[in-house]
Amino acid sequence: MKTINTIVEDIYKEVSKISQGKKIDVTDEDLDNFAIGMKEAMRNWLTPREVKNPSLRMSNIGKPERQLWYDMNLDPKQSEVSPSTQIRFLYGHLLEPVVLFLVNLAKHKITDEQKEVVVEGVKGHMDCKIDGEVIDIKSASNFAFRKFKHGTLPEKDSFGYLAQLSGYEEAEKTTGGGFLAINKESGELCLFKPQSLDKPNVIQKIIRLKKQLKNKNPPSRCYLPIPEGLSGNMKLPSECTWCSHKFECHKDSNNGRGLRVFKYSKGLTYLTEIKRLPKVEEVA
Repeated sequence: MKTINTIVEDIYKEVSKISQGKKIDVTDEDLDNFAIGMKEAMRNWLTPREVKNPSLRMSNIGKPERQLWYDMNLDPKQSEVSPSTQIRFLYGHLLEPVVLFLVNLAKHKITDEQKEVVVEGVKGHMDCKIDGEVIDIKSASNFAFRKFKHGTLPEKDSFGYLAQLSGYEEAEKTTGGGFLAINKESGELCLFKPQSLDKPNVIQKIIRLKKQLKNKNPPSRCYLPIPEGLSGNMKLPSECTWCSHKFECHKDSNNGRGLRVFKYSKGLTYLTEIKRLPKVEEVA
């Protein structure tokens, strides 16, 4: 009986048959199920997200607490995303059924796809179980993939993946799960199974979050500004640049003027304090 620990090795072994001129055994049912998964992925991507007041879910309990407070307490707004970013989001939708198809080819057992679970009243839908363990499928950039490959995710988990996994495992009463990640740029796969000490106590976390989200004022800032090179200026760290609440969160920066945004060749930089005015375009 196969176990989750050999999943990447087994997938590679099966896929290697193609270049070796060997046939891979796949049934029409396998292909039909894959087609259904791809169709559902496209449908999810094409469906606009409804703007509504959010609630605590497994997918967001690991978010930075100040960001989550803003999510819950500010009027919801439809965030505008560039076309190129939308296409990049599509990768994640499409790669999950691809990875599950490869798992199936390698003859590992997939169960409980998109099963709804509940912990302390917080609901979520886990990706699946593979060989009896909760597995979250992640498509990742080169940079993000290294966190899974080298096991450094617990050092910088700004998206809250570990809390999400812990929630699913708490609901299922399992402890040996992890992340099956695929590098969107290279196609490389890896399995990362975090240690128990790296996983938060999700019940305690949910109880604390419910109390904090009822407070009138937000928690302290998730991340502090960092130096912008040797200019003397201070800027938002990368974890904050993706947050939709960054302008509200830092409205007191620059002596009450708020964030000032400058367009560098590498992208936008959000300054909280300016000692030397950048010699690039300032974005209104």
